[in-house]
Amino acid sequence: MKMKMKKITGIRRRWIFNSISVVLFIVLLAVTAFTVAMGSYYYTNMLYTLEATADGAASQFRYFQNSYYTFAQSFVNTTADREKLEVEFIDASGLIRYSSSDLTAFRSPGTPDISEALAQGRTRSWTGSDPGTGEHIMAVSSPVIIKGEVVGAMRYVTSLRLVDRQIILIVGAALGIGVGILAMVYFSNLYFVRSIVEPVAGITETAKRIAEGSYGVQIDKQYDDEIGDLTDAINDMSLKIKQTEKLQSEFISSVSHELRTPLTAINGWAETIMNGEVRDASDVKKGMGIIVSEARRLTNMVEELLEFSRISDGRFTLSVEPMDIKAELEDAVYTYREFFRREGIELIHTDCEEEFPLISGDPERLRQVFCNLLDNAAKHGGSGKRIDTAIFQEGNQVVITIRDYGPGIPEEELPHVKYKFYKGSSKARGSGIGLAVCDEIITRHEGTLEIGNAEGGGCVVTIHLPLPENRT
Repeated sequence: MKMKMKKITGIRRRWIFNSISVVLFIVLLAVTAFTVAMGSYYYTNMLYTLEATADGAASQFRYFQNSYYTFAQSFVNTTADREKLEVEFIDASGLIRYSSSDLTAFRSPGTPDISEALAQGRTRSWTGSDPGTGEHIMAVSSPVIIKGEVVGAMRYVTSLRLVDRQIILIVGAALGIGVGILAMVYFSNLYFVRSIVEPVAGITETAKRIAEGSYGVQIDKQYDDEIGDLTDAINDMSLKIKQTEKLQSEFISSVSHELRTPLTAINGWAETIMNGEVRDASDVKKGMGIIVSEARRLTNMVEELLEFSRISDGRFTLSVEPMDIKAELEDAVYTYREFFRREGIELIHTDCEEEFPLISGDPERLRQVFCNLLDNAAKHGGSGKRIDTAIFQEGNQVVITIRDYGPGIPEEELPHVKYKFYKGSSKARGSGIGLAVCDEIITRHEGTLEIGNAEGGGCVVTIHLPLPENRT
C-alpha cells in the first residue's frame, strides 16, 4: 500500500510542476501585465489632465505681466476642487508663494518637477512620496514666462491614494479571477490525473500478482483509450502466460511419460535377457529389437529437445549448400516406406517428371522436416492405412505435400498445432514441439509450412519453398 501511495504522489508531484506551475506562471504574468496596463492607463490620463490644466493656468499670466503676483494670488484662491487638487504658485527661487491650502506657503517642496520647470522653461511632472507627508502624489509644474523670462511656475499636486486604491481593487479582482481559473484547472486536472493514476495502480497490482504466479488474472477495463489498450495488453499477456505455463506443465508431464515408457521397455527386456530368463534365440532377438527400437525413439526425442533448445536460445543455425530437394524427399520416402509397410500403412509417392534446379538449403534440416512429418502422419493418421506424398512446381516455388487419411485435426485446434508444447486432443505419443521445429526450419529457408484438413478426410501438410530465381 505504501508503494502504491508513493507512486501516486510521485505522479501528482510531477503533474504539479509540469502543469500547474505553467498555468500559475501564465496567470501571474497575465495579472502583472494587466496591473501594469491599468496603472499606466490611470496615471497617464491623470498626468495628461494635470499637464493640460497647468499649461492653461500658466498661459493666462501673459495678460497680467505687470501684476502677475496679484493674479497668481487671486487665481490660486479661487481654484475649485480644493479637496482633490492643491494649486501652488512657485516663485523664481522655488518657494511656494501662494497655495490653495494655505498650509505650504513659503516652503520649498524640493521636488524635481519644480527645479526642472524653472531651469528648462518647460512643463515637467513628478510622481512619488511627498517629502513632507510621505503621501503618494503626482505633481506637475508649468513655467510662467513673462517677457521671455521664467518668473515662476504654476504647480498642481494631487494625491494618488484613491487611484492606488482603485488599482489595488482591480488587481485584487484580477487575482481573484486568476485564482479561480487556477482552482478550476487544478481540480479538473486532479480528476484527470486520478482517472489515470487509479487504473495504473490497479494494473501495477495485477502485474505484481502475475509476477508472483497468478497467471490468467484479468483487469476490469474502465476506459476505451490508451489506458484501455494497456489493460487489454496486460490481460492478453496474462492469458498467454497462463496458456504457456499450462502447455509447459503438460509438456513436462508428457515428456516424462514419453521418456518413461521406452526406458521401462529397455530396462525390462535388458534385465530379462541379462538374467537368462529368455533362452530362445528368437525371443532374445525380439527383445533386442525392442531395445534398439525404443533406444532409437529416445534418441529422436532427445534430438528433438536439443533442436528446440537451440531455437529458443538462438543457437539454431543452417549449413546452407546447393541441394536437390527432390532427391532429399525421395530418400525420406524410401526410408519410411518399408517401416510403414510393416505397420500396415501404404506410403504412395507421386513424383513429377521435371527436374528442379538446385536450391540453397540445409539437406540435413530439410530431411529432418520430411521425416518428422512422415512420422506424425503415421502416428496421428495411421488409422487410415495410407499416406500420400507429392512434389511439384507451382510458379516460382516447389510445393511438397504429405497427406494422411486419418481422423484429421479439429478445426478449433488448427491455428495452434504449430505452437510449441501444443498437443491438442491427440492421444498419440510425442513431445508437442516437433511441428514447431519443422516450422522454424522451413521459415529459415524462406518458405512456409501449412497444416490443414484435406477434402475427404485426413490431414494435409503443405510446404512451399522458393526456387533460386525467386530467392532474395
